[in-house]
Amino acid sequence: MDKVLKNKEIVRQVLQNYLNIKTHWENIETVFLKDEENGHYQLMNMGWQNNRRVYGAFVHVNVKPDGKIWLQHDGTDIGIADELVEMGIPKEDIVLAFHAPYKRPYTGFAVA
Repeated sequence: MDKVLKNKEIVRQVLQNYLNIKTHWENIETVFLKDEENGHYQLMNMGWQNNRRVYGAFVHVNVKPDGKIWLQHDGTDIGIADELVEMGIPKEDIVLAFHAPYKRPYTGFAVA
């Protein structure tokens, strides 16, 4: 299987697991947004909590045309990067884009 297609499939599997996690918030919905053509995947929370609007992405992953996975945002406690590694993605194919470029060499993951 092509590297891009394989990595997209793994990203979808990892993020799909988050939809099965039940939150303690009754009025918050978690949705999985997929832009297959451009390789963007997001998990968002939407709803209301204590008269306050909850709306925003807590995970954004981008699979680039070269097959590298760029974590644009990871608002999970678990860590999407570690889950991707457990699923067989090499660390050198994962960029922690939420870290400044000068910090990336110290993360143990790809720099770009």
